[in-house]
Amino acid sequence: MRMLRWMCGVTRRDKIRTKVIKGTTRVRESRLRWYGHVMIGDEEYIGRRVREMEVQVPRRRRRLKRRWMDCFKDNLRSKDLTVDEVWDKGRWRTLARNIDPT
Repeated sequence: MRMLRWMCGVTRRDKIRTKVIKGTTRVRESRLRWYGHVMIGDEEYIGRRVREMEVQVPRRRRRLKRRWMDCFKDNLRSKDLTVDEVWDKGRWRTLARNIDPT
């Protein structure tokens, strides 16, 4: 949230709700568009190889930080989408655009 507030030029003293800030930045839409871009690209594309990479470092024992993929899966669930729909490029683009109500 700190990064999003910085992007919008807002401080915590402004007392603007998180939902409003996330709605103005269209974070979910960007995340889905990027995923579609990476998946349709070439097999040797570095973004795709990194996305499929498994890091073998154990995560800390305390509260886990949210990873990009965790947020992405939440976005898919909230819109009732599946990962397989990315191959229909036009439909995916339309669905990704409509993910944020603002």
